[in-house]
Amino acid sequence: MAVLSVNLNKVALIRNSRAGTTPSVVAAAKTVLAAGANGITVHPRPDQRHIRPRDVTDLAKLLNDYQDIEFNIEGNPFAGPRDNGYPGFDALIESAQPHQATLVPDSDDQLTSDHGWDLTGDNKRLNAAIARYQQAGARVSLFIDPDEEQIARVRDCGADRIELYTGPYAATVAEKGLHHDASKASWTRYLEAARYANQIGLGVNAGHDLDLVNLILFREITEIAEVSIGHALITDALEFGLTEAVTKYLAALSPR
Repeated sequence: MAVLSVNLNKVALIRNSRAGTTPSVVAAAKTVLAAGANGITVHPRPDQRHIRPRDVTDLAKLLNDYQDIEFNIEGNPFAGPRDNGYPGFDALIESAQPHQATLVPDSDDQLTSDHGWDLTGDNKRLNAAIARYQQAGARVSLFIDPDEEQIARVRDCGADRIELYTGPYAATVAEKGLHHDASKASWTRYLEAARYANQIGLGVNAGHDLDLVNLILFREITEIAEVSIGHALITDALEFGLTEAVTKYLAALSPR
């Protein structure tokens, strides 16, 4: 069974819409962990639209008091310091020392992560970042499309895991339905990618637009070790409450 890491970006986004401290990202973390989540994920972007450097510091401090709970920080390793107080991705990893660093090829103005790394070029700079984060104690995962050639290059870069970008699968299910041939074909592509990654020694995570509907099929890919879910879970929390939303996602991940 894949473990659940809850992405708290949307909690910070709501907080940042007003000049204040509510809702609290730390309080939300405590709630989802009490409900049984296995980890906390944040993606601090250089524009600080949601998670901010102080949130990273506060969460790292909080999670020091939890055993067997993983802290996963996502971001572009090439994002340097900004005039707005963003210290650069390197500095965040070095100071927070997360269990996992998930590297995503986002630009500064990108609305959301929507593609994996293209590793067909010169990866020396990326390889160096991977080695730095591993020296800091983090497992390193690369956000990647379900493409075997790219997955093989992840291994060559020295990363420990991949995170499969599941946006296309989720979009197909939303348009066609869970049991449509197109949805099953998309699912098969992810199954084969996950199996290939395991065969060459890589762990497998998955994330982006996974929800209570599409997880019913996706949970059958037993090679996946971890899913990171934020937008859908926080949206569902508006209806069910945060604790019950986490409970429902844990149930959706349970094998049948």
